[in-house]
Amino acid sequence: MIFDTNALSAFLLADRDLLAAVPGHTVIRLPVIVLGEYRFGLSKSRERVRLGRLLDEFEKVVEVLPVDAMTVLPYAEIRQQLHKEGRPIPQNDAWIAALAVQHELPVLTRDGHFDGITGVRCVSW
Repeated sequence: MIFDTNALSAFLLADRDLLAAVPGHTVIRLPVIVLGEYRFGLSKSRERVRLGRLLDEFEKVVEVLPVDAMTVLPYAEIRQQLHKEGRPIPQNDAWIAALAVQHELPVLTRDGHFDGITGVRCVSW
C-alpha cells in the first residue's frame, strides 16, 4: 500500500481511524515525493522536531519508492488522460499515481485527485 501525504501525516499522528484501515501485515511504501512534501510541511510546523524524529524512525521500516525510468511511462499516460478530461491535478499527485500504477499498489489517501485515474485504486479511512 502506498501512503499519500495526508495518510503519512495521519499515521504519524496515530489517527485511530487510519490505523484501523491499515491491516497489521500491510507493507507500507512511501513515494519519495511524499517524503519531500511532508518534510516541507514539517519545516513550518511547531511539532517539527517530534514529528521529524517519528518520520526518521518510520523511514527505517518502510520501503521508499523512487521515481525511475519505469515511472515515466504511467506518468505520461496519467497526464494525458487528465489532460483529455480537462482535469488537471498537482504534479506531485500525478507522480504518486504513476508510482501506484507502476507497482500495482493501492493509494491510501483522502485526496480526491486520484479518483478516476486509470489503474489507480484508492483506499480511504
